[in-house]
Amino acid sequence: MNGSRERARADAAATYEKKEKCGVIAVWGDADAVRKTYYALYAQQHRGQESAGISVTDGKKLFCHTGMGLIPEVFTTDVLDDLSAHNGRGAIGHNRYSTAGGSMLCNAQPLLTAYVGGQVALGHNGNLINAEALRLDFERAGHLFQTTSDTEVIIHLLASPQQQSQPDPIAATLRRLQGAFSLVFLFPDRIEVARDPWGWRPLVIGKLPSGGVIAASETVALDVLGATLIREVEPGEIVTISDRGIESRRFAVTAQPPAHCVFEHVYFANPASTIFGQNVQMTREALGARLAKEAPVLADFVMPMPDSGRSAAAGYAQASGLPYREGIVPNRYVGRTFIKPSQAERVAAVRLKLNVIADIVRGKKVVVVDDSVVRGTTTKAKMDQIRQAGAKEIHLRISCPPIRHPCYFGVDFATRDQLIAHNRSVEDIAKFLGVDSLHYLSLEGLLGCMSRPAPSYCTACYTGDYRLDPEKPETGEIVEGEQMKIFG
Repeated sequence: MNGSRERARADAAATYEKKEKCGVIAVWGDADAVRKTYYALYAQQHRGQESAGISVTDGKKLFCHTGMGLIPEVFTTDVLDDLSAHNGRGAIGHNRYSTAGGSMLCNAQPLLTAYVGGQVALGHNGNLINAEALRLDFERAGHLFQTTSDTEVIIHLLASPQQQSQPDPIAATLRRLQGAFSLVFLFPDRIEVARDPWGWRPLVIGKLPSGGVIAASETVALDVLGATLIREVEPGEIVTISDRGIESRRFAVTAQPPAHCVFEHVYFANPASTIFGQNVQMTREALGARLAKEAPVLADFVMPMPDSGRSAAAGYAQASGLPYREGIVPNRYVGRTFIKPSQAERVAAVRLKLNVIADIVRGKKVVVVDDSVVRGTTTKAKMDQIRQAGAKEIHLRISCPPIRHPCYFGVDFATRDQLIAHNRSVEDIAKFLGVDSLHYLSLEGLLGCMSRPAPSYCTACYTGDYRLDPEKPETGEIVEGEQMKIFG
């Protein structure tokens, strides 16, 4: 990757291990679309805690509110009342963690703007690998950008004469994009939702009890509103939601094989969600059970690393026959974005967030199950806590393979040199973390727990085999119906 992108990732990696990356919501045909969007965003809060926004249409004009922070911080009662006063037929929402562009208010989404085609608001989950090249082309042509987000590039493309001259400007725009994108567009008279040809990020459509339609990153957003799942948005598909109902068209064929992000199942998604046709909770339990078979150990009990390690730990305990104990109590009032600039402060934050119960772990041989290890510094602090609480042996089990490579498609993993597993053996990692043994789930074990064929999943963060070349992004148009190119 070029130096600027690597440095940006290094700066991000200095403060946290991994980010969930964003959630999108779209509601149409409901008299209370704003509050439905609010509740759906709340259900997807785990996908982004940096900023949030809702845009609504009254049928003629769009209105938008964005802010930094969690959903209840951004949307007070007064804000929701104000947005609802403009409520016509539909709304879209977004909660964000930055994959491209910094953490600042100007990058909060939905992005609302006006162009030759009228007003449009846009929310994006994913990351575009050709955004920098496209942005440079536009800047050379005299375009001014208001944000540092890759999402704004999509707006400039849509507004360009080249795309506006096409019979279907949205489809023409999407064919210029390279990378991961699940998008929700709000126009005064309709919503358009689209998913990249690879299907990296999830996107589903459901039916509300009111008869309205909802699109969301995860099915848990449908559940909270009592909506019924209709189907996934297909990779390479655009779905129009309006007073005419649901209409569909394609801007590209589905890539073969697709590239569903397997890390959605490992960490990102809510356990209650169905992702890529597979329940997350049951999948994580299966990962833990497979891990127990690959890496058994004599111990007193299995202990999860809250909260994301719980499901896999339950599977490990059941498969191994070892008791399941809760030896760590999380502080519910310390969020996942508790960021401190120095290592000493980060260690203190871990101690504040996770409280080890010494009376449970003292003198015991414990199996600690976690979902992943990225930089390793936070994990090391956790293991130090357990050791200082008196654990006799610590056997760390991770329910995915070692993360050795950056992700360029919507997951904010660090640069290679900041990934603890890059160019390090498992033994070296175990020594650094201060554990008696360490075992990662094998790639075969991970994919063996998936319901779709193994080639259907992107595993580049483990293998380095990227479906698209992040070093050589293209800015040209993908021909409609053309097969996607596979890199590696």
